Amino acid sequence: MEIICQSKAHGGIQGVYRHQSAACACPMTFAVFVPPHNRGQKLPVLWYLSGLTCTHANAMDKGEYRQLAAELGLVIVLPDTSPRGPDVPDEPDNWKFGCGAGFYLDATEAPYASNYRMATYIGEELPALVAEHFPVDMARQGIFGHSMGGHGAMIMALNNPDRFRSCSAFAPIVAPSVADWSQPAFEKYLGNQTTWRRYDATALVEDGRRFDDFLIDQGTADSFLETGLMPWRFEEACKTAGQRLTLRMQEGYDHSYNFISTFMDDHLRWHAERLR
Repeated sequence: MEIICQSKAHGGIQGVYRHQSAACACPMTFAVFVPPHNRGQKLPVLWYLSGLTCTHANAMDKGEYRQLAAELGLVIVLPDTSPRGPDVPDEPDNWKFGCGAGFYLDATEAPYASNYRMATYIGEELPALVAEHFPVDMARQGIFGHSMGGHGAMIMALNNPDRFRSCSAFAPIVAPSVADWSQPAFEKYLGNQTTWRRYDATALVEDGRRFDDFLIDQGTADSFLETGLMPWRFEEACKTAGQRLTLRMQEGYDHSYNFISTFMDDHLRWHAERLR
C-alpha cells in the first residue's frame, strides 16, 4: 500500500492511499480518516460510498465529517467509485457510465467484466487491506453513501446483513433497474435483466432481503428526484415487507454537498449509536 499523503486533522490523521487491486485489475485510490485513539485500540469503521462522477476526494474535501468522527471515535473509509486507468474501458463523454460510474456491482459483460468489479472490491478486497493497515474493529462496521453511493451502501447492507451493523444514505438511487440514469449502465454491465435484482435495493427487499434499519435523507428540491431517485418506491417496498426505514424529506435541499454536509452529523451519530 502506497501512502500518497497524510495530514493531521482534529487530532487524527486524514490519509490518501493507493494499491494495486486484483478485483479491478488496476491501481485504486482510497482515503481513510483515523481519529485520535490509544495505542492498540480498535475502532469502529464507517464506509462512505460516493456518487456518479466522484472519487474519494469529493466527500473528503466537502463532506465535513472529520470533527465529529474524531469526537465519536469513528474511522471513515472513502473508496473510489470505479476502476480507472488507460486500460480500463470507458465512455469519456458519458458521465453516467464507465470511470466514475461503477455502480458498486460486479459486471458480467465484456469488456467491462475484467475491471468493473466494485462489489467484490468494496465487499472483500478493500476491507482486508484496511483491516491489515488501520486500527479498525471489523466486527463493528457501518456503511453510508450519496446517490449512486447510497445505492451501493444499501445493496451492500442488504446483501451482507451480518457484516454491517448500520446503513444510511443521502438521496440514494433506490431502484436502479428502472431509474433513467442507471438502467442503461445496468444493461452494459450486466446484460440480462434477471441478474439486476441483486443490485437493486427495492428489488432486494421485495425478494425477501432484510436489514435492521435504514436512514435516508432526501432533498425535496433535488432535480433528480422524480426519475432518478424515487425514494417512494423503496418506502412502499419497506412498508409491504415490514422493513424498518426512516425516510426524511428535507424541504428545499438539492443534490449537492451543501445538502450532504448539513445532515452529515445526524448520520454519523446514527451510525455511532449502532456501532458502540
